[in-house]
Amino acid sequence: MAERKLLVLFGSQTGTAQDTAERIGREAKRRRFQCRVEALDSYGVANLINELLVVFVCSTTGQGDPPDNMKMFWRFLFRKNLPPSSLCQLDYAVLGLGDSSYPKFNFVAKKLHKRVLQLGGTPLLPVALGDDQHDLGPDAVVDPWLLALWDKILALYPLPPGLEIISPDVCLPPKYTLHFLPEDTLLPDGGLLQPTAPRVLPSELHPFAARVVSNQRVTAESHFQDVRLIEFDITGSGITFSAGDVVMIQPQNSPEDVQQFCQLLRLDPDRRFMLKPTEPGTSLPALLPQPCTIQHLVTHYLDISCVPRRSFFELLSYFSKNELEREKLQEFSSAQGQEELYSYCNRPRRTTLEALWDFPHTTCAIPPEYLLDLIPRIRPRAFSIASSLLTHPDRIQILMAVVRYKTRLSKPRCGLCSTWLASLNPEQGDIRVPLWVKKGGLKFPTNPDTPVIMIGPGTGVAPFRAAVQERVAQGRRGNFLFFGCRQKSKDFYCQAEWEELVAKGFLTLFTAFSRDQEEKVYVQHCIQENRQLLWELLSCRSAHIYLAG
Repeated sequence: MAERKLLVLFGSQTGTAQDTAERIGREAKRRRFQCRVEALDSYGVANLINELLVVFVCSTTGQGDPPDNMKMFWRFLFRKNLPPSSLCQLDYAVLGLGDSSYPKFNFVAKKLHKRVLQLGGTPLLPVALGDDQHDLGPDAVVDPWLLALWDKILALYPLPPGLEIISPDVCLPPKYTLHFLPEDTLLPDGGLLQPTAPRVLPSELHPFAARVVSNQRVTAESHFQDVRLIEFDITGSGITFSAGDVVMIQPQNSPEDVQQFCQLLRLDPDRRFMLKPTEPGTSLPALLPQPCTIQHLVTHYLDISCVPRRSFFELLSYFSKNELEREKLQEFSSAQGQEELYSYCNRPRRTTLEALWDFPHTTCAIPPEYLLDLIPRIRPRAFSIASSLLTHPDRIQILMAVVRYKTRLSKPRCGLCSTWLASLNPEQGDIRVPLWVKKGGLKFPTNPDTPVIMIGPGTGVAPFRAAVQERVAQGRRGNFLFFGCRQKSKDFYCQAEWEELVAKGFLTLFTAFSRDQEEKVYVQHCIQENRQLLWELLSCRSAHIYLAG
């Protein structure tokens, strides 16, 4: 009888595709399959020719681009020299997650489905096109598609004799077990961040602990929005970048949230543990030290401030001894309860920590080893770099709006990363932030005579500050910037710097201050007014146009 092995590969940018892939993994285990769930770029793509059964789950980002964790796989798969029969023994299915308000809706999933077919794969089902715009979100497509998928798969790989599908009433084992160490175990020193010179170029797995040099508010105190210009010291990191590149920052939870979480779950923050995978072949979470404290796990790893997904409530329902709470949790995890869940979680942006408060009897019964299945890891945040190494050697600057807004919940919603960064005060000692750099989507012209037209309202001006600094340092003129904000006196970022460059003849600046007069004026009005100039730059001088928001 054929070996019952299923591989689920995902490409995920924000975690939704990963969450769905893990759901398929759980459903496979209930159907007694040996199942691996992996990010596409963590998987040795050359092994694909040996696989018999694969489900691909992938999202589409930007203008029809693959997510970061499947870019290498994507390049390999579209190599011209792959023989058309490479995947002839593969049965496969592709599940796409997208947003139909974008022109390239689910482009990556459609293209992947077609390419695997070209290489000889046999599709089990047509490609599924999950849509964020649907009232019930992607699940409206995913739920029925998965039912059909399991019918197809079980027809090819029936259950072994004498075995049944594991009932949905039974909780599956956790991915890892936690082995608590005796209180007096001596451990080597050293946390997540080693401020030593790195042996490798900083990356997500090896971030550089950059010192915060300055953290300055650049909006007037009376302005409704707090925007910061933050500078990091990257001396000795080996990091290089050019205008248009992006700095990735790994944030952490606030001490108050960590303390509340530990109290709610009755966890001792100082307890140390080792993680062991439940099944051989499962790799340990890359960013957790071994051994680790509960404090470190909750501060640096568990995303307790994210809006919980359906899978969170499903797993939580297994731990509930309280009938009322269990019924509500089961409703939230059912297909019928998705509208209810949306108004409870997504609309008011309720956090995981707040949801745990609402289910106190269940929360205090959560077994610690399930924490890593229950709560996703904190994802890094991307910021456009707002400075050039030619102007500020060994430094990275970012221009960041602190995210804070109201919903129907009494407590304002606060962005995890921006709130944390805004709270860091370099005058209080050696403050470090884990970061690394990746290539951005904006590429500036190499020809020194090509003019650049940059449209950057609000903090969208950040990558253009880097570009202008870089180009001025190279002696390039032909820099045209359209900047817009509310009021000249309150949120005109980097005003003195722009005015100095205008005076020196390096920059032509157009500004729109929307609230400084009766009629609102935006950057598009300035563009309209200067259409002659723009057309001349484009038609006669082959100018490049850049837009960031």
